[in-house]
Parts: sequence; C-alpha cells; structure tokens
Amino acid sequence: MMSETLSLSLAFERTTADEVERRVASLGYTIAPARAAVQVAAEAPACGCGHDHGPAAHDHEAGAAHRHGPECGHDHAHSPGSGHAHSSGHSHGGSRGKADAGHGLPGHVHEATPDGMSWYQTGKGRLVLLTGTLLAGAWLASLAWPSGSHWLFITACLIGVVPVARRAFAAAAAGVPFTIEMLMTIAAAGALVIGAAEEAALVVFLFAVGEVLEGVAADRARASIRALGDLVPKTALVEENGATRQVDAAALAIGQVVLIRPGDRVPADGEIVSGISGIDESPVTGESVPKTKGVGDAVFAGSVNREAALRARVTKAAQDNTIARIIRLVEEAQEARAPTERFIDRFSRVYMPAIVALALAVALVPPLLMGGEWSVWIYRALALLLIGCPCALVISVPAAIAASLSAGARQGLLLKGGVVIEAAAKTGTVAFDKTGTLTEGTPRVTEVVALGKSEREVIELAAAVETGSSHPLAEAIIARAEAHLIPVRPAAEATAIAGQGVTGRLDGVMIFVGAPRHATSRAAFDETASAAVERLESDGKTVAAVIADGVLAGLIALRDEPRADAAAAVAELKALGVRSVMLTGDNARTGAAIAGSLGMDHKAELMPDGKVAAIRELAAQAPVMMVGDGINDAPALAAASIGVAMGSGTDVALETADGAVLKSRVRDIAAMIRLARATMANIRVNIALALGLKAVFLVTSVLGYTGLWVAILADTGATVLVTANALRLLRFDAGKVS
Repeated sequence: MMSETLSLSLAFERTTADEVERRVASLGYTIAPARAAVQVAAEAPACGCGHDHGPAAHDHEAGAAHRHGPECGHDHAHSPGSGHAHSSGHSHGGSRGKADAGHGLPGHVHEATPDGMSWYQTGKGRLVLLTGTLLAGAWLASLAWPSGSHWLFITACLIGVVPVARRAFAAAAAGVPFTIEMLMTIAAAGALVIGAAEEAALVVFLFAVGEVLEGVAADRARASIRALGDLVPKTALVEENGATRQVDAAALAIGQVVLIRPGDRVPADGEIVSGISGIDESPVTGESVPKTKGVGDAVFAGSVNREAALRARVTKAAQDNTIARIIRLVEEAQEARAPTERFIDRFSRVYMPAIVALALAVALVPPLLMGGEWSVWIYRALALLLIGCPCALVISVPAAIAASLSAGARQGLLLKGGVVIEAAAKTGTVAFDKTGTLTEGTPRVTEVVALGKSEREVIELAAAVETGSSHPLAEAIIARAEAHLIPVRPAAEATAIAGQGVTGRLDGVMIFVGAPRHATSRAAFDETASAAVERLESDGKTVAAVIADGVLAGLIALRDEPRADAAAAVAELKALGVRSVMLTGDNARTGAAIAGSLGMDHKAELMPDGKVAAIRELAAQAPVMMVGDGINDAPALAAASIGVAMGSGTDVALETADGAVLKSRVRDIAAMIRLARATMANIRVNIALALGLKAVFLVTSVLGYTGLWVAILADTGATVLVTANALRLLRFDAGKVS
C-alpha cells in the first residue's frame, strides 16, 4: 500500500526498455526515467520475498529497470539516483501472478498525489466528480423522466467502469485474474444485464470514492516519511577564496566549508571550524533544548543554527548524512515484512479463488437444483463477489507497519521492517552492553582522596604528567583540573612506563601516577590508604595513585558513569515485564557495581564470543533484544532475536543491528518495545475489523438482506476503517509511560 517506486532488472538482449514501459503503463501506472524521479527513498515497498538484495544486485546501468530473479516474484524500490525506473503507482506484488491476492494487485493503483495538487485534481478524483455528477443527474431526471433516466444510469456506470475494466483486463493478461478491479467489472456488468442499472452506477461511484479515500490515507502515511527528507535544505552557502556562493546542498563535497547563518538549517554533516552557537537538534534527535557548540564539534544535517554565524567543514557527502542514513534505514525496514503479513498474503491467494467459486455456486446451484429465480441468485452472487474482496485484510498489516515505521523514525526509533517490529513486541529480555550503551563511554573523576597533600595539589600533580596524553583517564584528569580552575602545567621529563603509569618532574618534585598495585613499590600505603583503595575499587571505580617524591599524595577515582536515564530505563522495562541484563567485557567488580546501581542482572568479563554464548543462553528462556554500540557488539547484535544499536555507535553496529535508537537514550529501548506492542495490537484490531465485517456481510449478501451497493460500501468502509485505524499510530507517543 505504501510503496511508490518500482524497479526491474532488464535483460536488454531479450526485452527492450520500451516494452517494459508499455507493460507498466498498461497496468495502470505512470512511469518516469530514473533521473527524473523525485520520490523519497523511504517510500520503498516491503518485499517479504525472503531473498537477499544486497549491493551486488544493484550493478546495472543507470536508468535501467531492476527486477530480482524469477524465484523472487516481487518488485523492489530503491533510493533516488540509484539508477532505477520509478512509478507513481504501486503494487503489493509483481506481475507474474505471485503477488498478494486481492487488494494491491497489478491494476489496483493509488497514485501518490503530487505536491501542491489536491485529490480532486487527480485522475481518480476527476472520475469521482464525473460519475457523481452523472449519478446525481440521473436521479434528478428520474423524477421527471422515469423511463429515460435508465439510460443515464447506464451511461454513468459505463463511464465509471471503463477505466476499472481496462486495469482489470491488463492485470488478467499479466497472469493475475483475481483482482478487485475484475470483481468490480463483473459485478457492474452483471448488474446491467439483470436490469439493476441504478445500483450498478451507485456501486461504481462508491468504488471510485473508496479508491480516492484510500489514496488520501496512503498519502498521509507517505508524507510523514517524506518530511524527513525535507529537513535538509536544498541549497548551501559555500566559502571559497574568501567569497560565498550558493550551491545545491546535494552537491556538497567532503572538505568544503559552508557558512551557516543564524536561523539556517545545517546543509550537511560537518565539523565547526569557526564560531560558537546554539544548535537546535530537535529535527534530528528530538531533543528540544539547543546545544551550545563550538570549534571541533560535530553538526548534523537538518539541525537549526539558532544564535550566531558558523563555518563548518563538510565531513559526509549528502547521501551519507544523518537524515539520509535515517531514510535509508527506513527504506531497508520496508523490505522486511512481518510473519503475520506473509501469512495473510498466502491466505489471500487461496481466499480469492474460493470466493469466486462460492459466488458461482450461489449463482448456479439454487436456480439449477432448487428452482430459484436466476436474477435473484445472480444478484446475490454479484454482491458476494464484491463483499468477498480481501482489500481490508490484505492492507491491515502493511498499513500499520508503514505508520509505525513513520512514527518511530520521527521519534528517533528505527526498526528495520515488520519482522523486526513483531520480534520487538515479543521481547522478554533486553541484554545491554555496558560501555557506551548503559554508560556514557567516557570516564570522569568521581572522587579525590587527599592523603599527603590537598585535593587541589593531587589533581595539579596528576594533570602535570598527564598533559598531552590522549588516554581517556588522562583526559578525565585534565577535564577535572580545568573544571576546578586548577592550572595545568606540563611536567618535565614526562615518561610513560608501559603497563604501569607515567612519571615526570614539576617544580623539582618527582611525580608518579599509576595503578595502586604498581605504586606500592614506590611509596608506603598505610591502612587508611589501603582501605580507601579497596572501597573505591569495590564501587567499580578505576583508582590512580599519585606519588610525590616517594610519598603517597592521594588517590584519584575514575569511572565511566551510567547514563542519566539508565536507571529509569531499567525500571520502565521491568514495568513492561521485560528483564534487563548487562553483558560486559569489564572486570566482575566493576560490572557488579554498575549493574547493582541500576537494579539489573549482569554477566562480566565476556569476550565477543562470550556475549554470543550469553545471548543464546538467555534466548532459551525468552526472546532477547541486544543493545550495543561497538564493533565488538556486532556478533551479539546478530545473534539476538533483535539487535538494536545506539545512534552514537559505530557504523558496523548500525549496519548489523535490526534497529537503532538515534537519540542514544537508554529509555528509548522501552519506548521501542511500547511502539512495537502498540503496532501489533493495532494489527490485531485491523484483522478483526476486516474479517468481522466480511463475515457479517457475506452472510447477509447470500441471504439477500444486503445488495450490491451495501456490499461495496461495506468493503470500502472496512478498507478505510482499517487504514484510518493504522494511521492512528502516526500520533503514538512511544516515550509516554502508561
């Protein structure tokens, strides 16, 4: 339902591009060259064929259509500029009869309404207005000219049904006879034959109205994803040789310097080279409070410069910036369909022929065997055909999945497809990596124990020998000194002793900074010092001893602290009935301290393969979601039922994972599970609506209580209800704790 692009792989020696274009057009689609296509990449269809469509599958000429092999049977959409033909129609399947039965087959097209165009300006909109006018005119004429109005109803019916019939026969010629268009055509023609011209015209009109309503609903879902691409400005100001010039933002190259004026959106991912300003990253991360950024800080495409002019060096090409990355992940998401959706597709392929057979039985058996009146039972059979179309059932899952993906992307929650959403909803255990996931990923000084000297002197001595070092612990000590306005003077004769610590001389004082086990040979540790070391290490902190001229001056405790929202996240998961476990390669004491402070279980001193083994052990009890950010987490992410990467993590983790939390907030894991569960609940309601209405009206149609126009109204109503219910997910606030 949500797809707006089509791609085919063309064998030029057997088929020409013109032949492909003619076939696509015959199915009711419009087609444009790939270079002219302006579709948003996130509008790609969910394939569900189960085949790998990796980079190797994309090696073909620009502008060529692309289709995966015959074993696939599904058409696939790709991002703009990738050298694919695009259509503004859509299909739930391919043209070889392996498509989803019923709704969405070749011919059943909801064209995306072009920007700036209202529904009544589209082809289907004009058809609705024309058939509606003719129908109203026929009813008015029937008051003054009862006999002649019959021909007006026939005219209204024929004008409305001709384009539908054209699509129906084109689909049948492509090997797919069981479509809603074909059922509609048969029903309208049959109604005319048995003299029900007024009802035939009304049915055609209601069908056209339903088509327009479905298209409008689909446009709403597509627009929420399309809005992501609109976050990036179309132009940028590039600085060259002291002058600025306006260029296309999509053409920015890595290394170019751009000027970002106050109020402008950042045109590309980059690094600030001059200026300080508040950056509003809410369009990208959802964080409402602007962050003050200066030279050396990263800025993201789509964020807004709020205060002062900035100059930034482009660090990523347009196709690799943050927004493009989000869209690409959503695009990938729509290629993986939920197991529920695949089951419904298989069910529909059997259901449609069964409905046609049942309609034939209703039309033939009573008149032939029970002496029933032919016109009565043919009429009921036609009504049965219309109510039997599984439109609502077939779109019940993809509509909800598309809306869920859209809502999640806006809230920084990326799930790669329906299969991932369904798995996330079943999550019973969440396994977290520690460093960079549950914690900030950078140590900081948490405590200074003054022994031989004051706290200020201890930091000053340690900072002196650590100056110039890029080690995380050294940077934490320097940061502590700067935060407390302690002067940082580089020590003379600074030397690093491998595996032990660093030494240097400041104002004639010989300094050593290192682990207590290496410091005990350089200075005496009394009971107070030893007890302090034991206490700090039992809290999971790294301890650095500072020695001045052979005397212990003090101890510095450092720790990679948990993220501010980590404890709240664990509590939210517990409220959802989900267990939390921390998997870390750190030592057991540190792991126990961090896990204990967060109220969760833990497994420590794990190598990457150890994390995989732990995941498999946990999976024996309940489906496991693994959350990580580093390269070493990639195997565990792949081994879990669902792997989720932190947005601040490595590219390897993001590519391996099934989803991502772009804001790098631990609480978003609970939000992701809430969104997945809400989506599955929505799908269950959709299926109940679709099947429930079908069951009721199938019975009433056979018994003769409801006629053709009620049947088509019920079918269209069910489809619109299901779509509207799915679109409620667009407003779902996953971060709200119920």
